[in-house]
Amino acid sequence: MFICIPFPFVDNLLDPHFNHLGYLQYFCSALLSICCMIFFGFADDVLNLRWRHKLTLPTMASLPLLMIYFVSGGSTTVVLPLPLRPLLGQTLYIGILYYIYMGMLAVFCTNSINILAGINGVEVGQSIVIATSVLLYLMIELVRQTCCFEQYIMSACIIMPFIAVAMALYKHNRYPSKVFVGDTFCYFAGMTFAVSGILGHFSKTLLLFFIPQVLNFIYSTPQLFGLMPCPRHRLPKCVGTYLYSTCYTVEPCMWSPEQS
Repeated sequence: MFICIPFPFVDNLLDPHFNHLGYLQYFCSALLSICCMIFFGFADDVLNLRWRHKLTLPTMASLPLLMIYFVSGGSTTVVLPLPLRPLLGQTLYIGILYYIYMGMLAVFCTNSINILAGINGVEVGQSIVIATSVLLYLMIELVRQTCCFEQYIMSACIIMPFIAVAMALYKHNRYPSKVFVGDTFCYFAGMTFAVSGILGHFSKTLLLFFIPQVLNFIYSTPQLFGLMPCPRHRLPKCVGTYLYSTCYTVEPCMWSPEQS
């Protein structure tokens, strides 16, 4: 990703009137947010942080990007869907609510990848699918030459290196796994998607690529909010006879009211 920093500005490097600093501060703040989230993911792997910390840390990691977005006069106007336009118009100014939404987007993206995990290749595989879908969307928008052309270029420069790294990692993370990614990669992937959506001004569209993660989050809500016990990673457990650290049968991780 650091190598891709000059690419969004390659056509304007010799233009003295081009605002290089404006786009460069967006790109560097996005990389800072990603690096902060990688550090927090490593801390989670080592210290096994509680869920309340996992909700606040992504928000803290997204602050550099949100502050640059604020001081540079980033737009907080959203384009409304077609059914609502006769009532509210084509666009709607929501002000500070847009920053709250972007902070919550960072929390959701990082934790949604982390929740839908635990089996060889699931974390990296779903990240490759989402990243490829995002890149395809960006390419379509660039071909159509719609608005936010420079922002789409910056988002693509973040997504393309991520896809290359994730595909190389997937080779060793798929079954039988030789490398376990832990929370470090989950947080890295989630924050990469979040900053890409924020930089490219398609943070609402980004949620469409997270539909499986949204459904999994809804399914996991009783356990996340403590309404039901949440076993460690909700993985199957071995039963029966053990032989050289292996087992002959497995049963799903289940919970019944009698266990409480």
